[in-house]
Order: sequence, then structure tokens, then C-alpha cells
Amino acid sequence: MSRFRPGRFIGVLLGTVAILAVGVYGPATLLGPLPAATVTLLPPPAAEANVSPPALPVAGTSAVAALTVNDSGTIEAPTAALPPIATGGSAEPLPLASIAKVITALVVLDAKPLAAGEAGPAVTLTTADYQGYLDYTANGARAVTVFQGEVWSEQELLQAMLLGSSNNHADTIARWAFGSVDAYVTAANTWLTKQGFEDTSVADATGLDDASVGTGADLATVAGLAAGSPVISEILENPASALAGRRGVDNTTAYLPEEGITGISRSYTDAAGVCFLFTARIVDGDQTFAFSGAIVGEPDYDTLDADLLALMASARDGVGDLPVLKQGDKYVRFDTAWGPSAAGVVGVSKTRYAWQAATPTEPDITLDPVVSGREGKVVGRIAVTGTAGEASSALELDSTISAPGPGWRLTHPIPLITALIDSRG
Repeated sequence: MSRFRPGRFIGVLLGTVAILAVGVYGPATLLGPLPAATVTLLPPPAAEANVSPPALPVAGTSAVAALTVNDSGTIEAPTAALPPIATGGSAEPLPLASIAKVITALVVLDAKPLAAGEAGPAVTLTTADYQGYLDYTANGARAVTVFQGEVWSEQELLQAMLLGSSNNHADTIARWAFGSVDAYVTAANTWLTKQGFEDTSVADATGLDDASVGTGADLATVAGLAAGSPVISEILENPASALAGRRGVDNTTAYLPEEGITGISRSYTDAAGVCFLFTARIVDGDQTFAFSGAIVGEPDYDTLDADLLALMASARDGVGDLPVLKQGDKYVRFDTAWGPSAAGVVGVSKTRYAWQAATPTEPDITLDPVVSGREGKVVGRIAVTGTAGEASSALELDSTISAPGPGWRLTHPIPLITALIDSRG
């Protein structure tokens, strides 16, 4: 009969526990998942380009907005309200003078479309059209001569209204397209709302009514829509003499073309002051940056001259190749519990030819969990938004993060077992 030996039992028990511990501990530490590296966001690198905001008037209301130029050099019409690069003066809507005629052209073309170079339907002028000419002439407002019974094409009516700022032609084309000026006003305000112009409305087709008002931000997009219209841009590109067979029309839109400016509407009323709708381009070799602008409420043309020259000087200072995201710039650091660390860097540079009008926003960074990886491994993405729009790039490791050896694993059970539990959670 064998005797119970407590010492031997304890030894066997401890040995069994040790064997089980080694059987669990070893695989858990040697084969279990590693803890992810800790992440530290780094301060964004300082912008290389100097910030040069647009120089805009303090008085009135004004704005500039970036435009898209296609490969042929043509401005593309915006499909939504343009975010302004900058605004100046008041955010309240102000009388907009003959800028209203540009809105008239856009609304009429929306209802009665034309192709570039197309004359369009023939319009026979009525007694009301002739009387309108007489009334505007008597009141000293801009008017282009017409006679009852004359036949003008839609294109010719637009030419006289846009190039000559003809008030009687604005009323004529509004009546022709919508039946009456009042019906036009209703349609125009519906169109403005549909375009997202919450602060711009019209009370007439000419802009002589002080209740036709707008903001610089809205009207900068109106300028972009006009510049992107093949019909309107073709009219603006041709001299006033292109109004074949008609009496003379003075081109009221051209202004400071030597500065790279294309005028769309230039006008004055007592209530609105001097108002100017335009586009401009900064050209450097084969690169072009185009922007639209609206300046409303200038006291006189000398002030408009000075403000436009200041604006274009600020554009030449601010437009250039902007390293929105520069290859190799560090935005995040990964530190492992076993020692190695690496930075997450921009994989591919993103450069835009644009206006550095403001410092880009804080970067939006998305990351994958990082445990180990070779140099160049993609570990996330970065996106920044500036006046050039949004740019994004992959983030890559700038050096290799190697996995630890068995020695570290066996001597650091807590982070490894924690990682194992987390992986099953």
C-alpha cells in the first residue's frame, strides 16, 4: 500500500501548472498578435507659399471666385454657386445696376436656348418696344435706337443689351421671352433661387429699379455663369460693330484688358454707384488661373480703376504653383512598444496652380492600424482644403517598422495578451 507524499504531490502540481503555463504562455506571447503602434499627430508643415488674399474694396459689396478653364482655354460654367476666394465690403444685398441685364440674358437663354453663332428666332418690335426706347432716351438712360416693325434676332437683342447696356432691349427681350416684364421678374427670381442665390433678386430687367439687388458673393457666380455661356462669351469677344445692319453700339463692357480683365457689365446708377462684373486671368507659360469677380457700389470710376489695379496686383502675388501636399512631409508618427518608430509621410505631391488666398484647413487624416511594415507601406490618407480646393494623397511609412524578436515577446506578456484579448473582442 503506497503512502501519500504531500511534497511529491505539490511538486507534480507545480510541474503540471508550469507545463500548462508554458503551453499557454508560450503560444500567447510568441504567436499572438502584436499591439498596434501608438499614433501622434504632428504639426502640419509651414506653408511654403506666401498668403496673398485678394485686395477688395471696403465699400459696397464685392467678391472673387475661382473658375475652371478647360484644355481649350474656355471657361466652364459652374454647376453650383461658387465658394468665393474672398469677399469685401458688406454681406448685405445692394442695388446692382446693369448687372441685372446679365441676369436677364442668362434667364432668357435658359428659356430660349441658343447655340454659339446661332441668330435664333426673329423678333418683330412692337409699339411698346419703340415707346420704351423713347422713354429711356428722354430720361437720359442708355438706349439703342429701334423703330416699330423692325425685326431683330434673339442674338442681336442680346448683343444690344449686353454690349450697349440698352435698357429698351432688356425690356424687349424680357417681354418677348416671357410675355411681360412682370412675368420675366417672376421667372428670374425663380431661376435665381434655383441657382442658390439666396441674397440676390430682381425687380426689373434693366437694374434701374433700386429693388434689384445682389451680394458680391452671388454676383461673382453670375459672372462665372455668363463667362461659361458660349453665347454670352461669344458676344463679349466680338466688337460692337458685330451688330450687323444696326445703328452704332458703344461697347460698355471692356475695361482694363491690359490687366487680363474681361468686362461683362460696367454701369452706374445713383443708388448703386459704379458696378462691375468681370473675369480675369493670370497666365504663366502654359498655366492659367481664371477667376470671376463682382464689385458693386464704387463711388466713381477712378476708385474702380485703383481697386481693380490693386486686386490684379494681389492676384499676381498670390497665384502660383502651390504645394498643397508635398511628398515626404510628415503628418503623423507611429511608436511601437518594442522600440522602432516611423513617420507617416505624403506619398505623392499634390500641386495646384491657384491663388494662395488663405492658409489651408487643418488636415483630415484617416489611418489604418499599424503594427509593422516596410518603408513605403500605405498606412492611411490625408486631405486638405484650401482656396485651390481639396487635395488628398496616401500616407506612407518613411522607414521600416520591424516586428520584435522572441526575446521581447517572452518578456512582455501584458501588451501581447491585451492585444490578443482585443483581437477577439
